[in-house]
Amino acid sequence: MTDTHREFQVFVKPVGARCNLRCRYCYYLPRLFPGSRRMSDELLELYILQHIEACTEPVIQFSWHGGEPTLYGLEGFRRIVALEKKHCPPERRIVNGIQTNGILIDDTWCRFFSEEKFVVGLSLDGPSQFHDRYRVNVKEEPTHEQVMWAYERLRENGVQTECLCVVHSGNACAPLEIYKFFRSLGVPYLTFLPLVEPSGQESVSERTVPAGAWGEFLCSVFDAWLDRDIGRVKVQIFEEAARPAFGLEHTLCIFRKTCGGAPVLECSGDLYSCDHFTAPENFLGNIREIPLARLIDSPKQQAFGRAKRDALPRQCLQCAVLDMCNGGCPKDRFVRTEDGEEGLNYLCPGYRRFFTHCSPFVDTLARVWREQEESY
Repeated sequence: MTDTHREFQVFVKPVGARCNLRCRYCYYLPRLFPGSRRMSDELLELYILQHIEACTEPVIQFSWHGGEPTLYGLEGFRRIVALEKKHCPPERRIVNGIQTNGILIDDTWCRFFSEEKFVVGLSLDGPSQFHDRYRVNVKEEPTHEQVMWAYERLRENGVQTECLCVVHSGNACAPLEIYKFFRSLGVPYLTFLPLVEPSGQESVSERTVPAGAWGEFLCSVFDAWLDRDIGRVKVQIFEEAARPAFGLEHTLCIFRKTCGGAPVLECSGDLYSCDHFTAPENFLGNIREIPLARLIDSPKQQAFGRAKRDALPRQCLQCAVLDMCNGGCPKDRFVRTEDGEEGLNYLCPGYRRFFTHCSPFVDTLARVWREQEESY
């Protein structure tokens, strides 16, 4: 390992943008890159070796994304694990995560995930009337039933499963119904991802969650969670909200002061600054030509990361919940502040509403924790 501390999470696309669904809000499917649509065995081994060499943490984390990564095939993932074991130093440990739509998941996949201790992120937008609104297959058919079947197989096989729910204009109005649905499934870890689709100058698509509705959605779910689910259900944004009060850095990139720690690797070996920034100006290089560690540490990627902090408008810098939000994801900073300055996050009213709402609880929790620490 190098003496340089390096935090990163590469979103690896072993089949690029290939997918067996045609989700109407997908931002990645249109970004088909030229060349191979499947990572070669040679490139796969090169990436795994470079990733291990670049990682400075005792636990080495791999994140497999798409498109739909299970299209790489079960045998492809068996090769992945074999190569990881081949190159992992004896004093280190590897953890794999995969984000999937669940369509191809069966008991064979689940046994593999269980045996190799994969963490599986499953995309599920709540009950069928919300999920099937946008998450359809290539024939425009609903997919909720298939995803639920996959969830049951994962749970029965003891696979650690985290559900990712996209919040859009069609389900933002039903926060408690959606949360109760996930509670009824016994989901232990839940992520809510707001859908934001820019459409013209400072405007959004009709699918986009309204900024105010996003805040009310989070507040309603938070109150329900606070009432009966603390310690039983982990909701990602709630955990992130508490971290600053405990003196901890955010783990989720959108809330960190700077970004750049989550580049995306295409199946061609091309590395880009971020999953949401894969334009030519965000191309960092190809790992066949430049090692992964050098690309992550490159001045271009470091500048990309600092731009998030340096471009904050005055309204953000003066905000009482700045440490919880840090301006949010740069991809959503396309509206103007109250005094006309560019660079405000479209979701700002919603985030400000939620973080203000949960702050009293977070502050109380942190105060009790500090008092207990001081008593020892």
